[in-house]
Amino acid sequence: MSYDDVEIEDMEWNNELQAFTYPCPCGDMFQITKEELKIGEEIARCPSCSLYITVIYNMEDFLGDSKKHVEPSKQQPVAVA
Repeated sequence: MSYDDVEIEDMEWNNELQAFTYPCPCGDMFQITKEELKIGEEIARCPSCSLYITVIYNMEDFLGDSKKHVEPSKQQPVAVA
């Protein structure tokens, strides 16, 4: 059973870890990456203990990023003189 349900808005982005984090009662941080969120993962785990939380988020917010980067750029013809 999940320790708690936490809104993604209540978590903080950690550039060093490249993950959303939330304080764990053990003193460490629950962590979940954007890549995990994109594939539908909703469990953020603490690396120091057995606790985990359920992250409440809108998956569409994370799918939009990947579509923008995956879409190939459209080539335009260039006249060469």
